[in-house]
Amino acid sequence: MARLRYDRFYYNPLPEEVTLDNSDIDGIGVFALQGIEEAMDLGSTHIKVPMIAGFIRTPLGGFLNHSEEPNCCLVLSQDWDDYKVYNLITLERIERGEELTLDYNL
Repeated sequence: MARLRYDRFYYNPLPEEVTLDNSDIDGIGVFALQGIEEAMDLGSTHIKVPMIAGFIRTPLGGFLNHSEEPNCCLVLSQDWDDYKVYNLITLERIERGEELTLDYNL
């Protein structure tokens, strides 16, 4: 089970473990700079704020590409009133140079 980083003031546009690069899937993607362990919380990706219809995507959340066989998922890390924060959690070990992906349909 993933251990979420619980600090509502924690924010890092891109964790030190990843970088942005050209993707074979679509446009730009998020890639591992080093091996990343399973169940690692890489930080906030999507934020729902009451006065905005929809979600704000962080730099990390803005470049995650879709895969039918994702290696990451989103987990609700904070939820109060209509304010919600989703964090990116790895589903498996991700090797250096591998693209991080989500299943958009889940």
